[in-house]
Amino acid sequence: MKFLRFICNDKELLGVLSHDENYVIEISSILKDKEFKSMVNLIEDINDKEIISLRKGIDEISKYKYHNLNDVKICSPIDRPIHDIICVGLNYRDHVEETKESFNKGSFNEPKETVYFSKRANKIIGPNENIMSRIDLDNELDYEVELAVIIGKKGTRIPREKAEEYIFGYSVFNDISSRSIQQKHGQWFRGKSIDTYAAMGPYILHKESLPFPIEVDLASYVNGELRQKSNTKLFISDIAKIIEEISDGITLEPGDIIATGTPSGVGMGYNPKKFMKIGDTVICEISKIGKLINIVK
Repeated sequence: MKFLRFICNDKELLGVLSHDENYVIEISSILKDKEFKSMVNLIEDINDKEIISLRKGIDEISKYKYHNLNDVKICSPIDRPIHDIICVGLNYRDHVEETKESFNKGSFNEPKETVYFSKRANKIIGPNENIMSRIDLDNELDYEVELAVIIGKKGTRIPREKAEEYIFGYSVFNDISSRSIQQKHGQWFRGKSIDTYAAMGPYILHKESLPFPIEVDLASYVNGELRQKSNTKLFISDIAKIIEEISDGITLEPGDIIATGTPSGVGMGYNPKKFMKIGDTVICEISKIGKLINIVK
């Protein structure tokens, strides 16, 4: 089941996709006694019985209010996260190696533990929204396709064997990065947090749709050229370990977003480097979830 946030007739709504993914059904028309003000509110308040009702609603689409997907504007499923995005760095071995080669000589030390950092997102942009590049600040503009894990319930000290219980679903994430700023400051926060440098969507795939631990293909393209291609089975730190480690001292809450790292093939990893330019179209795609398309402006 795929959840989405969309705009139809100037009204922002929450929906679920039909089986053929040609239509979106308004959740409010299925769960008539429940009002969800946002996707985070839905994630926090929806219960198992209501999930079952939504699943039945998709099977009986003609009973409810639905729209042709071509007639609506799909938005990022969560545009304003409740906290900064939790990011995992260097979580694929091949990306560790290309990073080692790309950073200024002597400025990179391979980490012995999982790397965690935060990414500020004043607003997460969605599919077909523009990346408003700040080339004046840094012309080394890079892309990173990542699997986003969306937390479904509050938890601390979550053991790895119970990690899936705390997940709501998964989405496609582009961790857009300014590489010169990233290297200049040492800490990655500023180089990762420029306005519009976080993109997610088009949907949140509910966790019931994938076996856990999940193994999905992910890829990125710039102007149609394949740049990255990998699978989440190649994580150095898997999702269960990440949730266990983060929650041991940090409370996770419904709607929290964890970006799980990117594989090799980012722009800085090429020789010569292949950074994004104004006018470029970048596509991040994850099997079973969907395709996130953005244009650099």
